[in-house]
Amino acid sequence: MNPYFKNLVTSLDAERQADALSFAALTNGTGAAQRRTLGLCWYPVAIRSTEPARGDYTSIEVERTTHKDVSHQIRFGSSVALFSNHDDNDRINGTVSYVGTDRMRITLLTDELPDWASDGKLGVDLLFDAYSYDEMTAALKTAGKLEAPIVNILTGQAKATFSTTISYTNNALNQWQQMAVAKILAAQQLAIVHGPPGTGKTTTLVAAINELIKQGESQILVVAPSNTAVDMLSEKLSSTGLNVLRIGNSVRVSDSLQRLTLDRKIAGHEQIKDIKKLKKQASEYKNMAHKYKRSFGRAEREQRKALFNEAHRIMRDVAKIEEFLSDDVISKAQVITATLVGANHYTIKNRVFNTVIIDEAGQALEPATWIPVLKANRVIMAGDHLQLPPTVKSPDSDLVNTLLEKCVARHPEAVVLLQEQYRMNEKIMQFPSAEFYDNKLIAHASVSNRLLSNGDKPFTFIDTAGAGYEEQAEGTSTVNNEEAAFIARHIQSRNYDGASVAVIAPYKEQVLLLKNLLTGTNVEINTVDGFQGQERDVVYISLTRSNSDGSIGFLTDLRRMNVAITRAKCKVVLVGDSATLAKHKFYSDLIKYAEDIGGYESVWEYQA
Repeated sequence: MNPYFKNLVTSLDAERQADALSFAALTNGTGAAQRRTLGLCWYPVAIRSTEPARGDYTSIEVERTTHKDVSHQIRFGSSVALFSNHDDNDRINGTVSYVGTDRMRITLLTDELPDWASDGKLGVDLLFDAYSYDEMTAALKTAGKLEAPIVNILTGQAKATFSTTISYTNNALNQWQQMAVAKILAAQQLAIVHGPPGTGKTTTLVAAINELIKQGESQILVVAPSNTAVDMLSEKLSSTGLNVLRIGNSVRVSDSLQRLTLDRKIAGHEQIKDIKKLKKQASEYKNMAHKYKRSFGRAEREQRKALFNEAHRIMRDVAKIEEFLSDDVISKAQVITATLVGANHYTIKNRVFNTVIIDEAGQALEPATWIPVLKANRVIMAGDHLQLPPTVKSPDSDLVNTLLEKCVARHPEAVVLLQEQYRMNEKIMQFPSAEFYDNKLIAHASVSNRLLSNGDKPFTFIDTAGAGYEEQAEGTSTVNNEEAAFIARHIQSRNYDGASVAVIAPYKEQVLLLKNLLTGTNVEINTVDGFQGQERDVVYISLTRSNSDGSIGFLTDLRRMNVAITRAKCKVVLVGDSATLAKHKFYSDLIKYAEDIGGYESVWEYQA
């Protein structure tokens, strides 16, 4: 195997082990109610319907009968187990084929439900996601044996090439967005759209995809790391009139998005009535077979076997018809959208695409990125490697370096930086522009001077140095009680009526404290990760750290601060201890920037 991919497999194995240990630590020794609180279980549930599925499987629909408002982590494609509270051995594994608000469909690995499924309280447990790791490992091993041009280029063994005859004009796009689309059209193997916050990356991709279809591409695969990102792109592409097929489902999928899914499109097919009729026949044969009790003679056994065989024969016919309908729907789609792992969904597993587009590539684990790449002759990546990286659980993992980040360094000729942003007041934009984007960002005239009210400061640093706002350790986290109380008072003393307001803190315990202090308000409080891809009129950032050692922990991850600051449209207020923070050059620069634009204040100015 190519050493490049061998190293990735080793890193992925370490990540899998760390993830499995983390999952086991959460679930071992817990009861169903505890797992439900952790979002890892639906309990109790009731089986609302049962029908035969492909092969010797059974599809059931379950409903949460209580605790319907508890959030959970079960998703389309999750591995789960149906269990009974009577006996720990009463469990059947399966795969989730649909998740709604309080209903779930599961394909179980059995041709009939056991007797215990009709007794006692039932639940559904989320299992460790081995499937995704298996798919990523398989992709890396396949790539490691290929001598394909796209593999050589993405790993830096060859240079990307471009057509020199491409021109593109679209008055709805700014000059950098048009340059990005032109680069995509000219790319023979690779193009990269580097989209800083608010620069219209999605708008650019949608324009490029429409142009590719217009110029003769019959079908394009568009993928992203998360269901949320895929759903947003699917909606925007569909709104332009393209025939979009969304492979897979997400939790609480909107009606407008459900119409794009394979199930919904097949449901509208003229032959669906034949499938329903055949499934009903198969179910009736199985029900007849189940009427035979365990104590019966040879003739009864033969009859039972014949009934099951007939049910299976009918379901094989159903599978053939469903496969035909699925192929028909897929072949007519102009754009197929999926998550990275979903790109290997059985319905499109063997399909090859001239162009594969990977959105939010800066948040994609590299092993997952190779799943759709192996289906492509040409890859377009879009994202920002200077914002949040992918989440990894293995310490010191190489996987924090994404394929996007590597390719930006390997192929600068393939990169177009979108430079005009449509979100932030210019004073908010200038600091991250200088620190992360070589001072290349400019604010569109519609936002450059946007303020909540005249005289308001768009960028403020409030210094708590010397005020005794000391941090405290809280388990493995950190809190700063006085700083949180000050931020709550500051917000409540301002007139933010009609404005969206958020508070971002780097530590979960600080987030919990702020939520308690601001209970009953419309202020949203979360970590940086919780606000990725979002924007608010006003953003407060609780920097939290205040100690004599100058230790700032998570704050050394400057990409997170880039995300935090750039969520704000009209106003950002950073609150922190300069004596602790200024020992780090980034924060020293930030405080100096605030001073230079008249945005520096001291907490002492607010003392009564």
